[in-house]
Amino acid sequence: MCGITGWYRRGGRPVPRDAIVRACNTIVHRGPDDWGIHLDGDIGLGHRRLSIVDLEGGHQPIYSADGRWAIVFNGEVYNFPELRDELEAWGWTFSTHSDTETVLAAYVRWGDDVWPMLEGMYGLAIWDARERRLVLARDPLGIKPVYYTLQQGGIAFGSEIRTLRAMTSPDGGSLDFSIDERGVHDFFMFGHVQKPRSIWREVKTLPPGHVLHIASEGDPEIRQFWRPQFSERAGLSDAEWIEETQRWVSETTKRHMLADVTVGAFLSGGVDSSAIVAAMARHATAPVKAFTMGFPGTSIDETEAAGRIARHLGCEHITLPLEPQDAGVMLPEVQRSHDEPCAATAAVPVWHLSKLAAEHVKVVLCGEGSDEIFAGYKRQRTALAAARTAPFLRMLEPVLAAVDNVPGMGGKRLNYLRQNARRFRQSAMLESNYQRFFQGTQISTPWVREDLYEEGFYARQESDHPFADLEREYFGWPGARDLDPLAQFMLADLTVHMPSSLLNRTDRGSMAHSLEARVPFLSHKLVDWALTMPRHMKLRGKVGKYALRKAAEPWLFPGALDERKLGFQLPFAEWFSGGFASFAQEAWISSGASRSGYLRQDAVEKLFAEHAAGLANHGRILYAIAMFSCWWDQTFDAR
Repeated sequence: MCGITGWYRRGGRPVPRDAIVRACNTIVHRGPDDWGIHLDGDIGLGHRRLSIVDLEGGHQPIYSADGRWAIVFNGEVYNFPELRDELEAWGWTFSTHSDTETVLAAYVRWGDDVWPMLEGMYGLAIWDARERRLVLARDPLGIKPVYYTLQQGGIAFGSEIRTLRAMTSPDGGSLDFSIDERGVHDFFMFGHVQKPRSIWREVKTLPPGHVLHIASEGDPEIRQFWRPQFSERAGLSDAEWIEETQRWVSETTKRHMLADVTVGAFLSGGVDSSAIVAAMARHATAPVKAFTMGFPGTSIDETEAAGRIARHLGCEHITLPLEPQDAGVMLPEVQRSHDEPCAATAAVPVWHLSKLAAEHVKVVLCGEGSDEIFAGYKRQRTALAAARTAPFLRMLEPVLAAVDNVPGMGGKRLNYLRQNARRFRQSAMLESNYQRFFQGTQISTPWVREDLYEEGFYARQESDHPFADLEREYFGWPGARDLDPLAQFMLADLTVHMPSSLLNRTDRGSMAHSLEARVPFLSHKLVDWALTMPRHMKLRGKVGKYALRKAAEPWLFPGALDERKLGFQLPFAEWFSGGFASFAQEAWISSGASRSGYLRQDAVEKLFAEHAAGLANHGRILYAIAMFSCWWDQTFDAR
């Protein structure tokens, strides 16, 4: 696991060495063990290394024997030993034992056909000195990031945006970066910027499963080499599906344990992480180090449940409590690790738990991705329920809409229920599960944003039909509506929410502490297989991840998976009703974000007041405002 960066200025304009060195220095946290650069006229490549495989021989950049090709690589490829054997049979001679050299050799041998062959996670750059051609590639699910900007006739790229902002040309000029208002709107709507956008107008992300080629002249060519395909496979009994699930999880987890250092795991007590840790325990030669986050005194603390599973599996269990005052202190540091605003629910706990884990191991396995491929999200089931009840709710809409306009009534619980009911009705009125996906993942509703946004900003960004507009943007291709409603929601989770939010906070939170986080459920080969599973093996009644649950049960004690799983998140409603709200308010008031022209100050104060009084649950949007304030302060006010 590492960090990469580079600048292909083109036109024969030399890349200054200090520009690549500065860019590398901004991502030391991604690779504190080693670093290297490659300069060849108008191209410069940089690399920071976290040594996991071939500790002594994996220095990068790595070159082909004839010197024509150079690679900088961020990630891990778990099937590289098999590819290496095949390449050696073909005649390739290796000088290291690293997966990086194998990836380079495989690209030279197979070209772009190689990308679907690689099982793992990666963001990489390959330079062809003979053809003066740069290649960027990103793994199928988007586990590892690749940002790029096309400016001044060339392309600059990196694992994080901060590498791009560090580059300057020989005359002292720097690349341009201006805030993208659409990215700001994304953030206050979803808690993150929807990819491939970034918070900067000039910067984009290379989409997951895509490769980019750029030569010495002309525009870059970008093409997709992998996409999720839903195709149910018939003819298997329930028992056979469960057996296949068990085998896929076990074998994929085993491959993800490949390392020359100790590999640990995050354990929350739910089916996802429990299945991963149980599979690890079956293959490990020593007790697995399992790390758990706790929220003492809150309704989402799962320390005891995780502890019972860890004891059953013989793990070395290490727990870390997170109190509101601790979260407030670390909030600026968490935001700093994301070089664009991030209000992902799990960003703080992942960052905090990664800090603990990094004191013990260099690698952890995580359970992310299971909900996306096995239909585990409650919001997926809620969307299906909303669609079923739509005709009934349409008849009652005039009466129910009148209730919305009644001022806060009753206690906090009743007000929260009324708020959720209004959102449910909004979901029911939508036309597809793609639209319900966007509605279900928003952190602020259209009526909240109408009050919150400054008038001009609202007019430029908000539409009368925001969810239909988003469906056209992301799923407007022919045949998209032909998918089963559940498959529509799963596809949206896989291709929009996961790379934009879930994997982004996992990468940043772990790499901030030089920790490699691996996600076995997101091996694209496992995903390909899982998407052939019939719906009734994923969702049975109100139970999601049915086949995975049944597959993991024999590895655990009876009843281990019966408890309600809440996942990595912050107890926003509880914390913002207490002292944590004071920190968030101070972050907003003291930051230039309050004068940025995006949000109305009186509306923000109203949100804090309504939440404190129990009139509505505004925890998610208040958290976003606090994180945006931290980002603004770090990006503009601190200069």
